[in-house]
Amino acid sequence: MERIGVYGGTFNPPHIGHIRGAKYAIDALQLEQLLLVPTCIAPHKAMPENSPTPDQRAEMLEISKGENMQVCDMELRRGGASYTYETLEALSQMYPGKELVLLMGTDMFLSFLTWKEPRKILNMASLGVMYRGDQDELEQIAQQKETLEKLGAKVYLVENPVTAISSTQLRRLLLFRCADSFLSREVGQYIQYHNLYGVAKNYRHLPMEALEQVVVSLLKPNRVAHVLGCRDTAVALAKRWGADPTDAARAGLLHDVTKALDGHLQLTLCNEYGIVLGEFSKKYTKTLHALTGSLVAERIFGENERVVDAIRSHTTGKPAMNTLEKILYVADYMEPNRDFPGVEKLRQLAYTDLDKALKLGLEMTVAMLQKNNQEISPASAEALAFLEQAGV
Repeated sequence: MERIGVYGGTFNPPHIGHIRGAKYAIDALQLEQLLLVPTCIAPHKAMPENSPTPDQRAEMLEISKGENMQVCDMELRRGGASYTYETLEALSQMYPGKELVLLMGTDMFLSFLTWKEPRKILNMASLGVMYRGDQDELEQIAQQKETLEKLGAKVYLVENPVTAISSTQLRRLLLFRCADSFLSREVGQYIQYHNLYGVAKNYRHLPMEALEQVVVSLLKPNRVAHVLGCRDTAVALAKRWGADPTDAARAGLLHDVTKALDGHLQLTLCNEYGIVLGEFSKKYTKTLHALTGSLVAERIFGENERVVDAIRSHTTGKPAMNTLEKILYVADYMEPNRDFPGVEKLRQLAYTDLDKALKLGLEMTVAMLQKNNQEISPASAEALAFLEQAGV
């Protein structure tokens, strides 16, 4: 029986991960053709503000599609919330006698039984699961496959070697001006020509309220409270220790602006910005958000040198930190949403002896890394040695 692939999504925007993954699925599953189905309104998530129109998303998909791929606009024409079972009902009539294979990623597969009418979907289509995963993910996939097969599902597992990036991550990279390697040249030109995703907007020297709105849009939702708490704490500490409260507020807002980027995307940003990294930074990419955040603060948001330097050292510290740098490091560690043994002592020290608070934060970081058998940042070791030599 010939197979027709069905690959739905917002495609906001379509990127090389979509298209290369689709091509890989065509080959791996021996699909006669693959239908790319842009949703009109995704029922499981709201479309971000200032997104392209549905027609623009379809046009970008049309110019980026590969061989044996066809853009199917039935969900756009149908309007309203896009439900997969309705699409498959229509496609079953269009392709009688064909096996429809519904493609999806791991997250969608694991949440499949929460979809609308999942049993109807299983009666109309096989599932093609594109996975990359670590061992934990593979175990979850295997369990879900077994569960769904008991319901009569036919599940194909397809390992996807394509570089992982989501459209959400790509929209962040577009704002940071380093997304070119994840877009086809034609889609990149289309985005620039139509000024989509705010690519032509000037973000430099934004007023505080506008800066907060932009920064919040770039964070993962579970990070927002921390960032706002860090900002407020940094301002309070600036007033206590004589630093500029405005600098403290802007540094607090921007200190985690790139935190949502995965490790390989942190490396991408550094590469696009022409930054040569040391071996520690390449190995421990989780520490890179301080560096990349400072680069974005400077190049995209036009922040002054004081703010940029504070952001750059807020994760590892460094020797001879100035007052604002100390404030941001400590505020990040002990803002009101933090809860760990020793945080209350750190909060008390922050308002009585800033140097001792900084030293305690560095010591707790080193102790945690040693407990987990992880390497200590050279900058942190140097910062501690500097404080000890100064008699703190």
